[in-house]
Amino acid sequence: MSLTEILPGRLGFGTAPLGNMFRAIPDDEALATVEAAWDQGIRLYDTAPFYGAGLAEERLGQVLAGKPRDSYVLSTKVGRVVLDEHETAARELGEKGGLFEHGNPNRMVHEWTADATERSVEDSLKRLGTDRLDIVWVHDIAQDFHGDLWLQKFEEARTGAFRVLSRLRDEGVIKAWGLGVNKTEPIELTLALDEPRPDGFLLAGRYTLLDHEHALERLLPMAQEQGADMVVGGPYSSGILAGGTHFEYQQAPPEIVERVGRLKALTDRHGVSVKAAALQFSLAHPVSAAVIPGATRPSRIAEDVAALDETVPAAFWTELRAAGLVSPAAPLPQGA
Repeated sequence: MSLTEILPGRLGFGTAPLGNMFRAIPDDEALATVEAAWDQGIRLYDTAPFYGAGLAEERLGQVLAGKPRDSYVLSTKVGRVVLDEHETAARELGEKGGLFEHGNPNRMVHEWTADATERSVEDSLKRLGTDRLDIVWVHDIAQDFHGDLWLQKFEEARTGAFRVLSRLRDEGVIKAWGLGVNKTEPIELTLALDEPRPDGFLLAGRYTLLDHEHALERLLPMAQEQGADMVVGGPYSSGILAGGTHFEYQQAPPEIVERVGRLKALTDRHGVSVKAAALQFSLAHPVSAAVIPGATRPSRIAEDVAALDETVPAAFWTELRAAGLVSPAAPLPQGA
């Protein structure tokens, strides 16, 4: 089943920030943000055990428990099993060290075997307070967390998580599965396999206004040829495109700040919000099925909804291309 047949719209809500990414978010603020997403009509929610060692799932579940289960689509991820014991040493998170230092203190085991996948799904159901998941992503089997060992992790997932999720899909327990990663190579490798066959993928940070050329070279043509849909995660490049200071989960380097400044000058000249340009660009590729920006404040949700509906003149996209701010190969809205 294609993701477009499952997804309830083109705008979803990514809950990584609800795991206390970058800062400790009060419970009431986190819950109000999820409620705001619901009130704004968003019905696609993506989460993961990794986000704050279960914290994002718990918070999301508190709100969704009061909503009709058939009225929304829920996705989570496998690859981290959250244990009851607390972590005493610094977490080993590759390039993402310290990302969720304000989350739950529970220790996490990074494992993609069949047994770990089964347990991860069961634990997520409990934290989310629901009886089923719609989509399950295989999380972070890529270079940014594992360096040169990533292919070993990929093989563990191929013989473990991939097969378990394929079986769960075939049995009707879940509707779809795929990879949820920050790098293109694991998805390319998966699409080259004869089986198991994923339904699509969640690609975070690699199809944004600031970073898309690599995805356009190999991954997206492969996905389009095979009919694999993409959910775009991190459309604001960790926040720098939404008025923040982070890029790739770190403080943005000078060259990115300069590029965003050029982009902002162009949006200002055309009376366009940067958020609108970012979301609409990420959705313009034929493979893009949905985009899932994250938020930690209720007001941000209304901004995202407005950005998706905002009218962006064709002249803006034309000038964006002429200024070299997007790849010549990138599809643009309105065919610009």
